[in-house]
Amino acid sequence: MSEVDNEPSVELSIVIPVFNEEESLTPLCEKLDAVLTDLGLTHEVIFIDDGSTDSSYDVLERLGADYAWLRAVRFRRNYRKAAGLATGFKQARGEFIVTMDADLQDDPEEIHGLLQQLEQESLDLVSGWKKKRHDPLSKTLPSKVFNLVTSVVSGIRLHDFNCGLKIYRREVTEDALPYLYGELYRFLPAIAHWSGYRVGERPVTHHARQFGVSKFGAKRLLNGFLDLLSITFVVRFMTTPMHIFGTLGLLSTMAGSGIGAYISWLWWQSGTIQNRHPLMMLGVLLIIVGIQFFSTGLLGDMLASMHQRGGRTPRITSRLR
Repeated sequence: MSEVDNEPSVELSIVIPVFNEEESLTPLCEKLDAVLTDLGLTHEVIFIDDGSTDSSYDVLERLGADYAWLRAVRFRRNYRKAAGLATGFKQARGEFIVTMDADLQDDPEEIHGLLQQLEQESLDLVSGWKKKRHDPLSKTLPSKVFNLVTSVVSGIRLHDFNCGLKIYRREVTEDALPYLYGELYRFLPAIAHWSGYRVGERPVTHHARQFGVSKFGAKRLLNGFLDLLSITFVVRFMTTPMHIFGTLGLLSTMAGSGIGAYISWLWWQSGTIQNRHPLMMLGVLLIIVGIQFFSTGLLGDMLASMHQRGGRTPRITSRLR
């Protein structure tokens, strides 16, 4: 639920995290003003200054005097993008919420197309696809690998999970809030898909960076795959932990039992297990690990049961009588 429910709502909110983008903000606001005027919707733009060390917030304060739709909040230090998006989603008053980056690589003129596709195709989230990217190979190649693996694991085919330009219906952002920590924001389309929302994709224009430096690093690729494992478990198996831990426990116990049966057969045949002691230890270890997996699954199911008793139920999209 919005933190500003007592204020008048608007039709469109745009959330823009900012970190050291002082040179980009003025031209960005000029483009946004032209686009928002043409849209003809009641609107607001919320800038989240994520602890910038340059004069980004000072620029936003000056721009706020020129544009009535501009709102801004500032963090004391850098909490990273997920925290910025979470704060923006809480502050937003719009029925539709657009996210984009502040570095001028996302084109505000694409907002109209995103909104149009969302409504015409009855979607809940439309993610931008930077089909033609103006980035170095060191950035585009890891991104392609990441998107391919994420598509396979999530079960939703998107070309660009990490595109900052997206449009959401309000309820999608509300349901996504519990998962906005670390760098899990990159998986918002997958989270929405797993939650039953309809997700689409639209090619968008991508511009080369004009100012500042990219915050992308090679380390993000490894972190991305680790985050994918985390979010897959948290979202897909939160209410059924025994399904994954029980399966792992069963496989481990069966493997250990198979090794034990083989060692027993050798002993029955020859009266000795000869040099099979390491194999026997492996079998015992696998059985112990299997029991631990089962125990973890049972504890997870107990926690899931307590969570469900807390009253959280699926979102109702329609009702008859």
